[in-house]
Amino acid sequence: MTPTGVMPPSALPRRRHGLPPRRRRLGLLLASAVLPLLTATLVAVRDEVALGSVLLLYLLAVVVSSLVGGIVAGATAAVASFVLANFFLTPPYHTLIVESGDSIITLLVFLVVAVTVSVLVDVSARRQAAAARSEAEADVLGRAVAEPLTQRSPEDLLAEVSSTFGLTSVALVEGVQETLVARVGPDAQGPVTLRVPAGGNRLLLGAGRELFAEDRRLLENLAHAASRAVDVRALAGEAERARALAEVDRLRAALLAAVGHDLRTPLAGIKAAVTTLRQPDVHLEARDRGELLAAIENSADRLTDLIANLLDLSRLEAGALSIDLEAVSLDEVVSRVLIDRQLYTAANRVADDLPLVLADAGLLERIVANLVDNAHRHAPGGSQVTIDAEAAGGTVRLAVIDRGPGVAERDWPRLFVPFQRLHDRSTDTGIGLGLAIARGFTHAMGGTLKPSHTPGGGLTMTLGLPRADIRPDPAVNDQ
Repeated sequence: MTPTGVMPPSALPRRRHGLPPRRRRLGLLLASAVLPLLTATLVAVRDEVALGSVLLLYLLAVVVSSLVGGIVAGATAAVASFVLANFFLTPPYHTLIVESGDSIITLLVFLVVAVTVSVLVDVSARRQAAAARSEAEADVLGRAVAEPLTQRSPEDLLAEVSSTFGLTSVALVEGVQETLVARVGPDAQGPVTLRVPAGGNRLLLGAGRELFAEDRRLLENLAHAASRAVDVRALAGEAERARALAEVDRLRAALLAAVGHDLRTPLAGIKAAVTTLRQPDVHLEARDRGELLAAIENSADRLTDLIANLLDLSRLEAGALSIDLEAVSLDEVVSRVLIDRQLYTAANRVADDLPLVLADAGLLERIVANLVDNAHRHAPGGSQVTIDAEAAGGTVRLAVIDRGPGVAERDWPRLFVPFQRLHDRSTDTGIGLGLAIARGFTHAMGGTLKPSHTPGGGLTMTLGLPRADIRPDPAVNDQ
């Protein structure tokens, strides 16, 4: 990117018709300095040196002038050498008349050879410039096509155009209204100096120096490459949206498959129990009536938990989770969860003198409830779920321990994926949202939730939360 009003130098050499002006001027200056000096030197010894040797020295000067200044300097030096040699070094001296036929032939051959050398040097310079430009064009096109278009943005290719052709601003537009698609450099301060078709209804517009006809072919190739990059970016966006829609469809299908049974089962239980209670011709004992009412209550609790989990997941997915961090007592939260869940067999080892943690009380209760429910669900019959806690630096860790079958370490990431159930395919064990919601709530509060193996078998879920009275240490939280 270049400042406004500053024209970047072109990285692409031009095909030249001969040598550059600076070289031509230098060649003429060299000829005008060397030929008089050489003539003065030869005049002093002209009676001792043959004309052929004199012309060879002049030819050397012509060759040097041609190498430096090209055909203009070489031809000028050749003609000047011919005149000087004839006037000062060929009898009769100080006249252009030549008395010997051999001398005439020698001078004419010298003139032809000198001019021929000048032309050959100029042709060589022209070919060298053409080869340099062809190499530069190949390098530019190679950079444009070497990398996949998915890895190069339209702006990258427009920047290539700007640096290659020395343009201050390059833009890709489309349509009759010339709607801007991509741009590099500042807005053009003056009129657009070039308009190149870029394929379809797109144009490449540039501001800066005027370009030569020889630049058009390469410029059109780069313009089409930039246009294709726009199409590729649009296709990549469509593919990403398609993947997102496919993921939404997958989640919907999983939700319907998982929730369908979980909704029908408690509803069917409630319906059956209520139907039995409402039948006037059926006499129920107090114990039977109590069992039916308990079944209704349990089914309603299952529905409540299911709906709460679905709502929590939707809040996490939508980023609409509201968090109110405050100092919270872990032992009070754990005791309240165990009482609400009627898990009187769980071993609560959370001390009441632990430091307070910085958390949202409502979310923390949901996290602990989900962890305890998950551990209780997978604990073998009669085995206890243990809840322990300890303070470590600026973090308080709460561990929920079960003695169930455990989970292989390679499957730990799947524990936190919604609608995933490990080791079983039955929907009686829930729809696989508890741990996903627990981790989402934990991360939202700045905590950590990690699984580990229980010594002797089982799974331990460790919740790490920052202490309310100490600034949290990220190094400790990550442990």
